[in-house]
Amino acid sequence: MESKSRPAYTLGQGGVVYPRPQVRCVFRRDYGSLTFDIPPSQTTRWRAVARVLRSPMDALGCALLPAPCSLCGCPLPHLSSVPICSACWLEIHATSGLVCAQCGDSLDAPPPQSQPQSTPVTAPLCRTCRLAPPPFQRAVSFGPYHGRMKDAIHALKYDRMRRADRPLGQLLAHAIAQLASEAPAELLVIPVPLHRSKYADRGFNQARAIAAQALQFLAESHPAWRLTLASSTLLRQRATETQAGLTPHQRRINVRGAFRVSAPAAVAGQHILLIDDILTTGATARAAAQALLDAGAESVWVATLARARRLTADRQTFSEELTDAANLRDLSGNPVNANQRPESMHSSSSQPSF
Repeated sequence: MESKSRPAYTLGQGGVVYPRPQVRCVFRRDYGSLTFDIPPSQTTRWRAVARVLRSPMDALGCALLPAPCSLCGCPLPHLSSVPICSACWLEIHATSGLVCAQCGDSLDAPPPQSQPQSTPVTAPLCRTCRLAPPPFQRAVSFGPYHGRMKDAIHALKYDRMRRADRPLGQLLAHAIAQLASEAPAELLVIPVPLHRSKYADRGFNQARAIAAQALQFLAESHPAWRLTLASSTLLRQRATETQAGLTPHQRRINVRGAFRVSAPAAVAGQHILLIDDILTTGATARAAAQALLDAGAESVWVATLARARRLTADRQTFSEELTDAANLRDLSGNPVNANQRPESMHSSSSQPSF
């Protein structure tokens, strides 16, 4: 098949003018690939054609073995080891707006500044981080924990869609890249571990799976950044109750003392990047970071796929939040004024474990 283009000429050596060859689209008998003999300026247009005619076997396979998207239910346009359509992936958006400079939680409005106007404005912090600073330096995430992000994480964790770790790992790599300008040049990457009973039931650790994929992407985008995966360094020494459905106070009690470092010498003086799928109240991140610091780590940074947004607390939870604020001293080592009532809490319905 040939398509004629407008007459065009190129200038050769010695001022000789040669006619530019006509545009040709060559279809080979090998249906696995298409070759286009076209000028670079028209590459974008022909790539669109290639996407439509990319693989007749693909279309035939979808006709004989139709499969719906696991998230939206629409028919998949091509065969894939990850049955999630492109439209659903495009619905996963990065976090936007003002966030806490330490835990990454969304802020509805900048916190009031108590410093004089002549004092430089510091990075905004949420009320929880102001009352009880966490032991980690900073927590980052790719996007909010709702919609397609939540569906994709559930597909990986609960539907055993193991191949989803690669696209989710790419999103995690974008989150980790936010730390490139301030984190140390060498980091020990430690996924939040599962207890052996939970690991035996699930068959894999989703935090380790997405961390391994993220490091592959970061090796290409940030080759000078030395990130070393150490998945067996941190252990969950006792089985904890699932965090979903627990209040913030119950979550912190649930993970208190749950982690230990298998080889303290391996983390002594090291800068740590802690990885998990979601950060909700930060109870798990605080407990794990404190265990690493107690073992001699120099600093701990946190990166997750998603961040659950805090919701305004109702009156029935105020008393529990006061008790929870007082208990933060045991986890972070920082005193908290229990007479100051927190303004917000996390929704405990269908929430993750971090």
